[in-house]
Amino acid sequence: MNERAVIETNDLTCRFGSFTAVDHLTITVPRGIIYGFIGSNGSGKSTTIRMLCGLLRPTEGWARVLGYDTAQAPDQVKQRIGYMSQKFSLYHDLTCEENLAFYAGLYGLTVAAQKTRMAEVLNLMLLTDKRPVLAGGLSGGQRQRLALGCAILHHPDLLILDEPTSAVDPTSRRMFWNLLASLAAGGTSLLVTTHFMDEAEHCDRIGFLKDGRLIANGSPAALKADLPARLITLDYASPTEAGQALQDSGIPYLDAYVFGRQYHVLLAPETDIGSRLCWNPAELTMEDVFIYHDCQQKEVRS
Repeated sequence: MNERAVIETNDLTCRFGSFTAVDHLTITVPRGIIYGFIGSNGSGKSTTIRMLCGLLRPTEGWARVLGYDTAQAPDQVKQRIGYMSQKFSLYHDLTCEENLAFYAGLYGLTVAAQKTRMAEVLNLMLLTDKRPVLAGGLSGGQRQRLALGCAILHHPDLLILDEPTSAVDPTSRRMFWNLLASLAAGGTSLLVTTHFMDEAEHCDRIGFLKDGRLIANGSPAALKADLPARLITLDYASPTEAGQALQDSGIPYLDAYVFGRQYHVLLAPETDIGSRLCWNPAELTMEDVFIYHDCQQKEVRS
């Protein structure tokens, strides 16, 4: 066992009948980092998290979380981690304070510890003035922060968050990630799944899942540096004109897509563009990394 790891898996596999949701996943997540899972819907992210939380037994392989085998000691795992799902597991007919008290009881906090810790969490989540408000009456961002507060009441060593920002606005997402950065700086390890590539940039390391398999792993900077592709933007009056120019040029490309007001084209590094297009070089983003890996099994187009 790696004493410096909060998560270790070896050939972790989950099958539902003939369908393989997670396919021989082997990862090590060191302590004290924010580790991100990215991948399309159905890539295996949520199934992996359910196995790591001790909610689902692996079909093959094993996972250890904080030193505990998740299949053999699921209760110990559940007591040591904090978990937050994208559905925000709150009771809407209870107040913020009552929701926190309920979860504090589940985690076994004493009455004295509950009072102190609940006050700390309400302050940290900027919800002190919402203490008597029903959870159902909160905004999406406030419910998100309350759910996070419930997940960290017991000072977990590892916080697992499954697409926690999928239902909130950009301002709330930014505030939420500021809170996560604060928790990480305080020593909490985090595992986060996200569909937002700007959020992936906040992670120290990232694992990219596709069809249940780990196909890329590393820091955002390393993933971009190691990508066997380069990015250009096409300089035309409109995306439609840019797309037509690309098709007329006959230049082979990996993928092409509208990015904001620009038209991005991913190319193999050796592709010769010459003067067949009006183009400019551009720096790769995590969005480009995602698109490249998501389409890497497709044929090169021209």
